[in-house]
Amino acid sequence: MEAFTRLDAKVAPLPMANIDTDQIIPKQFLKTVEREGLARGLFYDFRFDEGGNEKPDFVLNRPEYKGAGVLVAGDNFGCGSSREHAPWALIDFGIRCVVSTSFADIFYNNCFQNGLLPVVLKPEEVQQLMDEARGGNHVVSVDLEAQTVVSPSGATFRFDIDPKRKEKMLKGLDAIGETLTRAVDIDVFESKRALAQPWMEEA
Repeated sequence: MEAFTRLDAKVAPLPMANIDTDQIIPKQFLKTVEREGLARGLFYDFRFDEGGNEKPDFVLNRPEYKGAGVLVAGDNFGCGSSREHAPWALIDFGIRCVVSTSFADIFYNNCFQNGLLPVVLKPEEVQQLMDEARGGNHVVSVDLEAQTVVSPSGATFRFDIDPKRKEKMLKGLDAIGETLTRAVDIDVFESKRALAQPWMEEA
């Protein structure tokens, strides 16, 4: 998993509440367990018409938001089914941070396991980011170490995050990576067990 420290990127506004995981990545794109190639399906029904052509009015199709790395969205982002493909698709598209007033619990947890930073801000702060993102300057700074989001105008918003999750994000550790940091301890334990309980090693 790629570590997250500081991100300076374009911010795209998506002022919609209750965006569910089927809207983030529709079911027809769930046939793979690979994390790459899912960008095509991200917000597919929002981005494309029935003929597969881009809808020019959707925010992520507009030239000024191409390459956006931060998405600021409405309340309860990521609700619905517990598909891990949702954060995979966002990351594959190039989005490393989503800002909202609240997230669905399962989606929120999945974000931390995949290197996507979910940031919860106050409603008025999210609204200010939305408004500024519609202006001429679309660049924000998200600093995980300082736990701040700096808007295009320079306004600074602070967010809370669980210290353990923060540490793992800064180091780029998912559940497997965290386990591997204790590889030496695991080897010592297994060696001691093999000596004390040799029958456990028998095929």
